[in-house]
Amino acid sequence: MEQMATLATDQWQEIFKILLVPIKWIIPLQKALIDFFVHSSSAWGAIGKYLFLFFPLLLLLGALWCTQLSLYTVPFRSKRINFITTLLLAWWDGARAVWLFWVGLFRLVIVVLGWIFSVARLAVKFIVVTLKHILLAPFAMTGRMTKSFFRPGVPWIAFLILVFWCMLEAGIFSFVLFPTISEVLMDIVGTDEVSGLTSPLLYVFLLIIIMGSFAALQALNDAIRTRKVKSIIQMVVIELIVMGFEVMFLYRELVDAITPWIVQQTGMRVGMFFTLTVSSFGWIAIRGMTWFLFAQYGTPPLLALISRQPVEQAEGAQREAAPDIREVSRWWQQPIQDFKNEIDWLHRKFNELLEFLTLPILQVLAVILNFCTILLTSKPVFNLPFKELKDVMDTREILVARGLAPKRGDEA
Repeated sequence: MEQMATLATDQWQEIFKILLVPIKWIIPLQKALIDFFVHSSSAWGAIGKYLFLFFPLLLLLGALWCTQLSLYTVPFRSKRINFITTLLLAWWDGARAVWLFWVGLFRLVIVVLGWIFSVARLAVKFIVVTLKHILLAPFAMTGRMTKSFFRPGVPWIAFLILVFWCMLEAGIFSFVLFPTISEVLMDIVGTDEVSGLTSPLLYVFLLIIIMGSFAALQALNDAIRTRKVKSIIQMVVIELIVMGFEVMFLYRELVDAITPWIVQQTGMRVGMFFTLTVSSFGWIAIRGMTWFLFAQYGTPPLLALISRQPVEQAEGAQREAAPDIREVSRWWQQPIQDFKNEIDWLHRKFNELLEFLTLPILQVLAVILNFCTILLTSKPVFNLPFKELKDVMDTREILVARGLAPKRGDEA
C-alpha cells in the first residue's frame, strides 16, 4: 500500500510538473531581470536601464504571464479563434507600445532641448534689448525733452526761473536789510542780541513780498488785456503803491549801500531825491526786464499752483495733449494682456510636456492591462495607441463602452 501511495504521489508530481512547464521558465527569467536592474556598474548605467528598459521589460513579463496563463484556459473557452486572435493583436500592440515609448522619450528630449534653446535665446534677446535701451536711454530722453520743450504747454522753465529769481532777490535784500532790521528789533525788544530766527523770517517775508509784486503785475496785465477801465485804474493805483513800498524799503537800502561808490566816482552830492529816483528807475528796469523775459510766462503757473487751478493752455496744445492723456490712461492694459498671454502659454506648454512625459508610459501600462483583461474577459479594455492624454482620463466611460461596467442609469 505504501508503494502504491508513493507511486501515486510521484505520478501527481509528474503531472504537476508537466502542468507548470508553460510558466516554470518565467520565474528564472524574472529573477534575472530583477538582478539586471538591481546590480549596475555606475549611476548613469542604472539611470539608463530604468529610463529605457524598465517599462518595456515590465510589459514583457506581464505579457508572458498573461499569455502562458491563458494557455490553461483555452480548452474551456468559447470562440477560441477570436481569443487567440485578440491575444496576438495584444502582442502587436505591445511591440508598438514599446516602439512608441522609445520614440516618445526621444521626442521628449528633443522638445525639452528646443524649449531650453528657446528660453536661452529669449534671455539673450532680453539682455540685448535691455542693454540697448540702457545705452539709448539718454538719447531718447534728450529727444523727448527737446520735443516736449518746443511743444506748447505749461511753461515750467519760466516758472522755475521766476521762483529762482524771487529767491535770489529775497536773499540779496535780506542781506542788505538785515543790519537795519536788527537795530530796529533790538530797539523794540530792548536787548543787545539778535535772535537766530531773524534772518530766516526776514528772508521768507521778503520772498512773499517779491512774489506778490509779480502777482500785482500779472493782475495789471490781465486788466489791460480785458480792457476794463475800472480794473485798470484800480490795478495802476495798487501797482504804484507796491512800487512805492518796494522802492522805499528795499531798493532805497540797496542804493544807499552803493551810494559811497557813486560819490567817490562822480564827486556829486547825493540827496534823498536822487536816491529815490535811482531806486524807482532801478525797480522799473528790473521788473520790466524780468517781466518781459520770463515773469509774464512764469507768473500764471505760480498763481495757478497756489490757488490749485488748472493752467490755461492754447487750443492746439490741448489737442496735442489729449491723445497723450488717453494713451497714458491705458498704459496698464498692454502689460496685463502680455501677462495673460504668458500664463496661457505656460499652461499650454505644461500640458504638452505632461502629455509627452506620461503618454509613452501609459501606452505600456495600457498594454499590460489589456493582457490582463484578455485573460479574464477575452476583451481588451483600451484601443491603442493613445493619441491624446484625454483618451485615458475617464476610465469609467471606457469600461462602459466595452460593456465591462453598467451605465449610471442602470445602477439605479
